[in-house]
Amino acid sequence: MKQTSNFTLKTNSFDIQKTIPNKFVYDGPNISPELEWENAPEGTKSFAITVFDPDASGEGWWHWTLVNIPAEVTKIPEGASNKHQLPDGAIEGVSDFGKVGYGGACPPPGKPHRYVFTVYALNEDKINPDFESIDAHSLGKASFTVKYGR
Repeated sequence: MKQTSNFTLKTNSFDIQKTIPNKFVYDGPNISPELEWENAPEGTKSFAITVFDPDASGEGWWHWTLVNIPAEVTKIPEGASNKHQLPDGAIEGVSDFGKVGYGGACPPPGKPHRYVFTVYALNEDKINPDFESIDAHSLGKASFTVKYGR
C-alpha cells in the first residue's frame, strides 16, 4: 500500500495543528468529524476510513472503521456516524470500545496520544469492515494525525 502524493485528506471540523476539540472525544459529545478527500488513485471502486491511536497500550486502539463508501463520494459530513447519515451502502465496524461506529479520542491522563485519520482508496466496492480487508484491497491512502491529551 502506498501513500499517494496527490491523494489528500482534510477536515473542516478542527485545526489538525491543535488538539482535538472536546466535541469529538469519547467522553464528550463523541461526534464524528467531517472528513473530505480528493485525487484518489485511478481504479478506485470504494473508500474506507479508519481512526487509529498508535500510542494506546498493546497494539494500539481502533476508534473507527468505515468501509464500502461509494467511489463517487468524497466527503463524510460531521456527525454522520452518530446520526446514521452515512453514504448508501457504507458500513461501520466495531471499534475497540466494543461498539459499532465512531469512538472519539479517550487517552488515559498523561502524555497526549496521536490519532491517525486515514482514507483508503480500494479496488473493491464491498469489503468487510476490518483493517485486514482494508489493507488487502488498498490502492493508496491519505492521512492526517492530530493529538489529544488529558
